[in-house]
Amino acid sequence: MHRTYSMRQSRAPTASQIENPPPPSSSTKAGRLFGRSNFGHNFRKTTAGAFGPDLAKKLTQLVKMEKNVMRTMELVGRERMDVAQQLSLWGEGCDEDVSDVTDKLGVLIYEMGELEDQFVDRYDQYRVTIKSIRNIEASVQPSRDRKQKITDQIAQLKYKDPNSPRIVVLEQELVRAEAESLVAEAQLSNITREKLKAAFTYQFDAIREHSEKVAIIAGFGKHLLELVDDTPVTPGESRPAYDGYEASKAIIQDCEDALTNWVQSKASVRSNLSVRARTLSQRRKAKAEGVDLSHQDAPLQGERDGWVPASQHGEYGAEDDDDEEEEVHNGESRGRLSAAAEEPAAA
Repeated sequence: MHRTYSMRQSRAPTASQIENPPPPSSSTKAGRLFGRSNFGHNFRKTTAGAFGPDLAKKLTQLVKMEKNVMRTMELVGRERMDVAQQLSLWGEGCDEDVSDVTDKLGVLIYEMGELEDQFVDRYDQYRVTIKSIRNIEASVQPSRDRKQKITDQIAQLKYKDPNSPRIVVLEQELVRAEAESLVAEAQLSNITREKLKAAFTYQFDAIREHSEKVAIIAGFGKHLLELVDDTPVTPGESRPAYDGYEASKAIIQDCEDALTNWVQSKASVRSNLSVRARTLSQRRKAKAEGVDLSHQDAPLQGERDGWVPASQHGEYGAEDDDDEEEEVHNGESRGRLSAAAEEPAAA
């Protein structure tokens, strides 16, 4: 029997990908100066926030910790694919029903590994959006520093030389610095709220899609297990001939169809608010008009359609100076193994 490892022969986009176009490949999938060891994880975590503006240090550390999370998810995806192939190879030497079912289970587990790979790409949308908040924080820090510096100079002059004519000049500069700082702080406040909501919408949408697709695979995996005859036999007794090849192929096809046709708008799991939560989620504006927050779990369709690579953001020209250890591209292929074209051998 020829073994199969990947679920789909064709690479046609799924309904979910049509509804929400996939983002660019995650930046964590590039080559790494430190390879795939834990050294890179520890290096990023210990050095994150050690440099750069004070205002952006905490978010810088969060961004680096999220990179560690994504590295781990990448590793999980690769390991699942290896496990799937090993399970299928082990099943070759078993009875026909076990051999066929383990082959198809390997297909499902391999697909779970590929879902992890796709999940990393969508999760990176969240991380890059959080990065944009970090960049804004870094850009606001100079205005804060300038205002504080002028304030300190004025206080020092008033202590040493209260009649110094330079005090008037510095006070005028302080007025201008405060005006610039007010503009920068307002922009930071507005952009932080906008990007925070966008970032976690990306993350929760990705988690929701990934989790439901994994649940779909688990359900069809249990259907495959029903094809294994676990009735005890006595020594010397033979089991009935296995006739489940077509059934196992049909189950795999049904699983493929379910994954291909899954869309966010028809998700099975719904987060319905209670009456109390819905009431508390009301927010009153100046004219006492309510804003119901209970329906704000729709995907950011417009945001996804207008996805811009990180390199095209204004602050991203040098924003990966803290990621320099990962800029060496190793040309690693991330393509799927193609499914075998041959049909499973009959009993």
